[in-house]
Amino acid sequence: MEDWPALLLVLVLLLACLVALILVLVARREAAAVRAQAREDVASLKDELHVRAVEADRRSARLDDERARLEADRVQLAEDRARITRLAESLDARTASLTAQETALATRTAEHEARVAEELAQIAGTTVEQARTRLADDLAERAARDVEARLRRTERRLRAESEARARSILTTAVERLAVETSSQLSVAVVPLPSPELKGPIIGRDGRNIKAFEALTGVNLIVDDSDDHVQISSFDAERREIAQQSLERMLADGRINLERMERVVATVTDEAEERSRDSARHAIDDARVRPLHPELEEHVGRLRLRTSYGQVVQQHLVECALLARSIAGEIGADAEVAARAAFLHDVGKAVPAGERGSHARAGAELAARCGEPEIIVNAIAAHHGEVPAESVEAVIVQIADAISASRPGARREDADSHVERLEALERAVAAHPGVARALALSSGHDVRVVVEPGVVGDDDLEGLAVQIASAISETQAVPGEVRVTVVRELRATATAG
Repeated sequence: MEDWPALLLVLVLLLACLVALILVLVARREAAAVRAQAREDVASLKDELHVRAVEADRRSARLDDERARLEADRVQLAEDRARITRLAESLDARTASLTAQETALATRTAEHEARVAEELAQIAGTTVEQARTRLADDLAERAARDVEARLRRTERRLRAESEARARSILTTAVERLAVETSSQLSVAVVPLPSPELKGPIIGRDGRNIKAFEALTGVNLIVDDSDDHVQISSFDAERREIAQQSLERMLADGRINLERMERVVATVTDEAEERSRDSARHAIDDARVRPLHPELEEHVGRLRLRTSYGQVVQQHLVECALLARSIAGEIGADAEVAARAAFLHDVGKAVPAGERGSHARAGAELAARCGEPEIIVNAIAAHHGEVPAESVEAVIVQIADAISASRPGARREDADSHVERLEALERAVAAHPGVARALALSSGHDVRVVVEPGVVGDDDLEGLAVQIASAISETQAVPGEVRVTVVRELRATATAG
């Protein structure tokens, strides 16, 4: 019994050592877990840093490409300026030569004038002063004719050089533009992952397809011989909602009335988010600075707006890229030109009841959102409703015309095309004296045959201008329309 205290003490010590050992093992396990977590964090951080480094390298490469392109543009601009300087120096030298020739001519004229004046005075019985005055008038008239002829030749040469330079600038701008040429249609095609899904899409007695059409407001075409489903609707927003809803249901194969209602409602609620994403992608593609939220909202709405089959939002991106290229070629402000071109049709997203022309509505919206006056004017002037106050505004008009008239940009169905051309011919034929009107080249060339007894030769130019002005005001024809008025007077006689 006397050994119990000592034994108890030993047991206590052993228990304390066991507890200490357990604590040490637990601490080591926690330390190992902490080290493992730290290693995972370090590995994750390394991966993130690697991804960021790759992205930084990619951005650096893009910046290098952009710098190289800008440097090439600067070199080209410097060459153009040098050539213009040489032309100016050449003109100055020619002017100096002409001045010297005029001085020499004046000296010889004065000498000849005195001699001839005396001879004329003796022959015609006039005074020397009278003869001098008559001779001076003749020489002045002759010199004026010579100067006018030289000015006309110089003007023709400068106009030819300017037109060649303009063609070079526009060709360069169009060559740099790489965009899609397909236009939006009224039918969307959704491929079927499996032919067995046609049955669930149609449903028993066609209930599913009827419910889907009622929910989305489109026509669904399911053909037994095809491996896809066609969605038909002239409303682009309904067509998009139907397409995305059907694709989501086909992805997991669950097609029933309850899920159909949920998916259509979800896709409909996501329309604003798709619109914002589309606007931001368009801003990035056009390489313009961020927009005011209200402007961004209107640009997003244009993703489903078309003009002769051309998506308006895509048209804005094209115009911005074209305007930037043209402005860089002629030394204008590329950023201002691109931003104004990107916003020039933003007024088409304004509800029709709240605006007049889309140019004026877009200008008012841009001004309300704090855009500079030069951009507001370019938007308002892109259809000539107000005068263009800057070279950038003129560039916007050029970019708009190129984007609208390039091959593949716009399209019409056959009925609409024929109806538009017939309406154009009727409007032209309504002018007094017009015998017949023919619309050619999709309405871009109008030939007008007039009654020779009603319209004279002197009236042709005025009638052409009047018809062209009426077409601009009343007819929706994309691009330019050339009006050619023809008057032919024939006389026929028969010999018996």
